[in-house]
Amino acid sequence: MTSSLNLGVAIEVVVAVLLALTIVYCAILNRRLTRLRADEEILRATISELITATEIAERAILGLKATASECERALGGRMLAAETLLGDLDHRLSAGNEIVKRIGAIVGAARTGAVAPMGDIESEPVVRDSSARSLKAAAEAAAERLSALRRGKREAAA
Repeated sequence: MTSSLNLGVAIEVVVAVLLALTIVYCAILNRRLTRLRADEEILRATISELITATEIAERAILGLKATASECERALGGRMLAAETLLGDLDHRLSAGNEIVKRIGAIVGAARTGAVAPMGDIESEPVVRDSSARSLKAAAEAAAERLSALRRGKREAAA
């Protein structure tokens, strides 16, 4: 009988120890679950903030696209106006070069004493006088500067 009593007590002691270990393990598990729930709430708040930030960024991107489109339209208009102005300046430069050539021809003809009709004026007259040469040189220098300006404007437009 004592042996069955001792065996019964031993089994009850083992069950009590196992129950105590189970209670301790459940307490540890409860603390971990509590921390996990708290982390879940923090994660939900973080996700909510991320969604809000994403929506704000999307609105900002749409605003930037609208601004870029508006700038492109304005720049296109300015480019068209600049091209028109460049064409006008090119035409005026060509006309100015022609006038300089005619003036050079007239000066050359006046120095030689012979006045040729406008149709007979050469584009490169023979210059015999030093003042006419200096006038021709000044006209060529001006034409070169105008050509350089025109090239610079074309390069800037490109």
